[in-house]
Amino acid sequence: MIFGPLPVSEALGAVLAHSIQLKGRKLRKGETLTQAHIAALQEAGKQEVIVAQLEPGDVAENEAAAHLAEALVPDPDSAGLRLTTAFTGRVNLMANGPGVAVLDVARLHALNRINPMITLATVPPFQQMRAGGMVGTVKIISYAVPGADLEAACDAARGAVHMASPVLETASLIVTEIPGGAGEKGVPAIAARLEALSISLDAVESVPHETDRVAQAMSDLDSDLVLILTGSATSDPHDVAPEALRLAGGAVTRFGMPVDPGNLLFLGQLSGRPVIGLPGCARSPALNGADWVLSRVACGLEVSGDDIAAMGVGGLLKEIPTRPQPRRG
Repeated sequence: MIFGPLPVSEALGAVLAHSIQLKGRKLRKGETLTQAHIAALQEAGKQEVIVAQLEPGDVAENEAAAHLAEALVPDPDSAGLRLTTAFTGRVNLMANGPGVAVLDVARLHALNRINPMITLATVPPFQQMRAGGMVGTVKIISYAVPGADLEAACDAARGAVHMASPVLETASLIVTEIPGGAGEKGVPAIAARLEALSISLDAVESVPHETDRVAQAMSDLDSDLVLILTGSATSDPHDVAPEALRLAGGAVTRFGMPVDPGNLLFLGQLSGRPVIGLPGCARSPALNGADWVLSRVACGLEVSGDDIAAMGVGGLLKEIPTRPQPRRG
């Protein structure tokens, strides 16, 4: 692509780089200049315009953006995404429903290294999305890009973006009670989290903060997901709630996470069903580490100990007024 000033008389078919106000009308940047445009410019006394001229092999911005978006998401329906119509070199990738964004990060980095004029910006990996949320945006910065570079970008990241949709349908919440504790104070916030993932909260069971009582409650539930919110913070891998999971015949796969707020989460399974021990901060609707684990589990994605360990970089979340003992000095 050739960019720069050009005599108006030679600008037929070029792309206008900057808007020009003429008498009674405006020529907008990005317009391909026609003979009528040339005549209007000459009538207005314009001698020169700044334009972009496509060279052989170049692909115009809208065509390039659409082509790259279609490579990123070859089958939008199965990927849970919708592609917008290309406009000013941009195509947005929109979520069809709730879930989490699954990105092949290495391949997307490769795409963005090919040509600075060919770009893709996305939400972070595993970002929880709502229906209509923007997962990514393709933007062709210049008015055209070399076709070879465009094809290289398409090949680098073909099929590298999709949504994982919720696969769990029901959840139960066990709340343990201690004298003077919070009781069921956090239930509405937890129910709202589940609703955002299209999961219904089928049962809320309040039981004393005792290992055997929590174990019995877990054994009696038959929902797809079991959540535990303890009246007293779970501060050790052998505290009441994780021990109750073991007593019920389940397993604890991870205790603790390097996300603040959210450190005191634990994750496990019972009879093939996921069990999440929620940190106390889950009583607040504010973002915390439990949200990152819950959204992945809800969508059927494996969450390993390594996955949780990797959440620490970027895991220092915003302070919230309801938290005791602020982390600031």
